[in-house]
Amino acid sequence: MKKYTILLSLAMLSLSSCEKFLEEKPYDFIAAENFYKSEGDAVAGLNGVFNALLPQTYFGRTGWQITELPADLIRVGSSTDERAQLSRFTYTSTNTEINSWWTNTYRMINRANDVIEKVPSVNMDEARRNNIEGNARFLRAMGYFDLVRCFGDVPLVLATVKGPSDDIRPPRAPLSQVYEQIITDLQFAEANCFPENQIAAGEKGRVSSGAATALLAKVYLTRATSSAAQGTDNQSALSACNRVIASNTYRLLPVYGDVFDPDKENGPEHIFSIQFDLPPNTGSIIVRQFLPSQLSGLGTFTVEDAFVASYAANDARRAWNISNQAGTTTLPRYYFNKFRDPKRIVNDSRVNYLITRYADVLLMQSEALNNLNATDATKYQGLNAVRTRAGLAPLTGTTTKDAFVDLLVKERAWELCQEGHRWFDLVRLERLRQAVQASTPTRVVDDKYYLFPLPQPELLLNPNLTQNPGHI
Repeated sequence: MKKYTILLSLAMLSLSSCEKFLEEKPYDFIAAENFYKSEGDAVAGLNGVFNALLPQTYFGRTGWQITELPADLIRVGSSTDERAQLSRFTYTSTNTEINSWWTNTYRMINRANDVIEKVPSVNMDEARRNNIEGNARFLRAMGYFDLVRCFGDVPLVLATVKGPSDDIRPPRAPLSQVYEQIITDLQFAEANCFPENQIAAGEKGRVSSGAATALLAKVYLTRATSSAAQGTDNQSALSACNRVIASNTYRLLPVYGDVFDPDKENGPEHIFSIQFDLPPNTGSIIVRQFLPSQLSGLGTFTVEDAFVASYAANDARRAWNISNQAGTTTLPRYYFNKFRDPKRIVNDSRVNYLITRYADVLLMQSEALNNLNATDATKYQGLNAVRTRAGLAPLTGTTTKDAFVDLLVKERAWELCQEGHRWFDLVRLERLRQAVQASTPTRVVDDKYYLFPLPQPELLLNPNLTQNPGHI
């Protein structure tokens, strides 16, 4: 499932396009109430939700900038633009990347709401109908999970706007309520999305039941560290990780670099990825943004020195993820070389955005075990499986809970850098300020930066919203 192309438009908060995976066929504009009459309509509606993920102002670029730049691994070359503000913890509510993240997440949620409302009444095979709804519920949950982690309490919109009398200025819902909805949606997706081995080759990129389970694990681990924590969260996270592992559906690829080879996409380590491709489809700019100008890149970002030094010389991930070579030229700084595509056409590459993969599940299993019982030696199993693939010796011992968190923070950086996890990881594992100042001592991470500010345009449009503490 590499291709998203225009199929039609539905009326939601604004007109928005839906796409069909494999062929382009334009239709007239159709109101949502006159649509959703057949299985083809239901599929087209779901395609529109997936298509909403692709713009550069969402997962095409903004997603990893929001989640990776305000952390300790990436240095931004510019000094004043939105990306530099994110990296230097000087951003405010006027930051355009933050506004794009908020706006595009709600746009995708709105499309998902339309599918969730309309598809249950479509006359079609029940299992296929529930699978379509499950995909939409997963994507809605993913969107709200990103929002609640970034902004805390957020408006919980579960229905499309149907007319001028509808309330389009919702207040922020409590964190606990948003998490409950996320979990409810993911549980539906886990029960109703097709298993990975039942997703046809041409449909790869759809949500599997395993993807819902894996995201549930992350949701529970994250809620466990929030004000909405439930006493069962860590056990629920562990159980979800164990379900993914016990399914025998996914596995680590023997060669780390193969995980990122566009010719080997949607393989046995990939649990859920947002699909990009070359023109005329939507490509990803991530390769060009990280490559130096000597390799036809933009040279926008380089690797923080402390992260370069943290890698063991024999760690296979070091040689794959970072480099200071451009042909025979040695560059003054290392750049990220993790995502590559020899078929790249200027900005556009085939590189997928990896929402979750099996290595992440193994590391989450270790995290949950450590949270539940720091003396449990089995907490090393997942972490050591990831290390062994990288060519490193396994770790043993009776590490304290906090010391094991330090190991996880390092291991997740070496394994998952540049994949959209770092800011979330450092906040969840309570290492944001410590990690950033260890990397760049001059940077100060005030308490307010543990949440992003609500975008100023949203505050102006919706007087029922309030700003997060400390932000302007």
